[in-house]
Amino acid sequence: MIYSIEKEIKTWLLDSEKVVVAGIGNPIRTDDNVGLEIVENLKDRLPPRVLLLEAETVPESYLSDIEDFQPSHVLLIDAAFLGLKPGATCLVDAEKIADSSAVTTHLLPLRVFCEFIKQATGAKIALLLIEPKSMEFGEGLTVPVQAAANRLMKVLLKLLC
Repeated sequence: MIYSIEKEIKTWLLDSEKVVVAGIGNPIRTDDNVGLEIVENLKDRLPPRVLLLEAETVPESYLSDIEDFQPSHVLLIDAAFLGLKPGATCLVDAEKIADSSAVTTHLLPLRVFCEFIKQATGAKIALLLIEPKSMEFGEGLTVPVQAAANRLMKVLLKLLC
């Protein structure tokens, strides 16, 4: 499955010049922290053409940072209920979010956030979604989600360096 995700991300990044990678989630809700964990572990490991953001549960607070960076691509990483096995991942084009059955835990719908980014930058936008096992209050990722996070970090390092 990760090969498929690697191939999808690689294809999506083909014409990238400047990339924003934003981790979204709640650091005190176990697997909801997966996007933040991935971004945190990528810090100081990627070239200047990549802007990393730990957006937590308020990605809209980073709209001006994203707009100022003028990215060609924006990748949002988040936990979402997809109806799949815990740790399963999928890449969803932002334009298809309205049709997606993914359920996230954020106040501002990600579709609206993506529309703001698209209007401000014209960037290609995608969500890298990971199926959580637990969204209970607590720290640390569950085993399948931690394994998915580790694989995705390796993929992103390979494709963005």
